[in-house]
Amino acid sequence: MNRLFDFSDYGTLLGLVTNSLIAAALLGVVGGLVGVFVQIRDMQFAVHGISELSFAGASGALLLGINVSLGSVIGSLLAGGVIGVLGIRARDRNSVVGVLMPFGLGLGVLFLALYKGRAANKFGLLTGQIVSVDSVRLGSLVAVGVVVLIGMALIWRPLLFASADPEVAVARGVRVGALSLAFTLLLALAVSLAVQVVGALLVLSLLVTPAAAAMRVTASPLLAPLLSVVFAVVSAVGGILLALGGSVPISPFVTTISFAIYLVCRLLSSRRTRRGWGGRRTAEPSGVRAPAPAAVSLP
Repeated sequence: MNRLFDFSDYGTLLGLVTNSLIAAALLGVVGGLVGVFVQIRDMQFAVHGISELSFAGASGALLLGINVSLGSVIGSLLAGGVIGVLGIRARDRNSVVGVLMPFGLGLGVLFLALYKGRAANKFGLLTGQIVSVDSVRLGSLVAVGVVVLIGMALIWRPLLFASADPEVAVARGVRVGALSLAFTLLLALAVSLAVQVVGALLVLSLLVTPAAAAMRVTASPLLAPLLSVVFAVVSAVGGILLALGGSVPISPFVTTISFAIYLVCRLLSSRRTRRGWGGRRTAEPSGVRAPAPAAVSLP
């Protein structure tokens, strides 16, 4: 353990990662909210596909010497646009993602192979760096996060309706296709934010796992997003705080905390289900309930 952790200069080091802690907390809020719809719409595979193109965009920006955040956003939006336009149905979406993933990963590896700068910059795009968020990058991350949060607030109710029961939503006049594209683009922005904090390989730990954990223990459309945000913030911020005193990258700590939360929630869900089988009131199935159609504000 002494080889993994050294907290002797923890107080001094903590002052160096203030920007990273703010970025991680913001990522937790964004990832927790977006992750709920990733679960409902079964888009976990799409998250990973977008992260590969975001990685390629960031790698290309690193090679060209331009803003890495901008490159990550451009790569994510390109992937999100393609998935949103060509992959409306789940089967089509998975096929599109399956094509994009190896292309994005291969392109990113090519750019990193051509890059002659510091090796830490290459490694950070894949696994994250706790001291990589300077004031300029923090500003861009905050801007992206605010755009995602505003966008989600604007489409939340109709998107929840369309995600839970798309056929009824279409019959009620909800523009399901437009909502799907809008959400995919917002998801792309959230992925670009995550790539710059935890790296491209482990985006799922903050955009999928916290929401999956929350939806194991509650079906409430209000409590599930709240728990998802709490779990994501604890994972991201807690991972940085642990990594600060460790000798390994941030990613193992973030993923371990996230996975531990999921295991606890799954055990709680299983215990509640067994109690229901024993003659008590059966637990509600996991998942977020859609609001009644009459209560949905149509766009």
